[in-house]
Amino acid sequence: MARSRYGREDVEHYERPRRRTRPRTKDRPTYDDAVRGRVVTVDRGRFTLLVDGRTVMAMKARPLGRKGVVVGDRVKVVGDVSGDDGSLARIVEVEKRSTTLRRTADDDDPVERVIVSNAEQLVIVTALADPEPRTGLVDRALVAAYVSGMKPVLCLTKADLADPDAFLSTYRSLGVPWVVTQRGGDLEEVRGLLAGRTSVLVGHSGVGKSTLVNALVPDADRETGHVNAVTGRGRHTSTSAYLLALPESWGTGADGAEGWIIDTPGIRSFGLAHVDPETLIETFPDLDEATEDCPRGCTHGGDEPECGLDEAVTEGTVDPDRVESFRRLLAARSEPAW
Repeated sequence: MARSRYGREDVEHYERPRRRTRPRTKDRPTYDDAVRGRVVTVDRGRFTLLVDGRTVMAMKARPLGRKGVVVGDRVKVVGDVSGDDGSLARIVEVEKRSTTLRRTADDDDPVERVIVSNAEQLVIVTALADPEPRTGLVDRALVAAYVSGMKPVLCLTKADLADPDAFLSTYRSLGVPWVVTQRGGDLEEVRGLLAGRTSVLVGHSGVGKSTLVNALVPDADRETGHVNAVTGRGRHTSTSAYLLALPESWGTGADGAEGWIIDTPGIRSFGLAHVDPETLIETFPDLDEATEDCPRGCTHGGDEPECGLDEAVTEGTVDPDRVESFRRLLAARSEPAW
């Protein structure tokens, strides 16, 4: 008869107690007491929210899993929403987003990243000089705006250093609204474009985004930097996206909506791996109609032998400058922003 490995006096001999755990249930909390808030900024897993005018710190509830929470999100929150020092609430639900600004890390990256949500306008800020304007990022940002359903706006800074006409001539056929600013200049036209809307500002480092934000929202206190004389590139000053309320004196939109701007860090790449030619051309209804008889797989680029856009230009049914601008945006999907 085989002997037991353990004697009766050994602790391991005795039966281990069963784990006492609560049975799983399909019932989930209803969070009837949740309040609504909006995400102002995100920092290492902690979220700064605005809840009824109070600044509240929160974390994401476990049931949300890997669901991302980004600046601009409208959320439901439970827990301590007093905003007192040391208080911490929980985000339990992310409400449906009206728009999302997405990009990939580079053009070979299949993973889309949502940068901000619920913005109506994408304000593309570029300097006319110091640093020199680079159309690569502007074109890519326009693509991102069109496919996300956001209205693009060009904001040209440092007009005291260069004439904007040459740069604007490149984009007039697209019908993109634009505004020109300079340090210390009148910002009334900019206020008119932003009032009552939620706008996200994007651009290279050093183009004057943070300077513009500080002029528009006096208590924003966004750090400003300078342009490197050797590389012609700006130094990153803003390190994370930040949602700011526009002054109440600006008024609200036609629907009573408040005005907000989202300042984003200066970017040096804007991957568009998630955008395909068909998605882009659908945002140009006049051009999309001209491509109905294109061969299967046609990219609508300038090197396509039987593209309907070329036929439409020959027949005079579409503006050739508009087709050229569209194809430049199409090419921007695979060209570096710098």
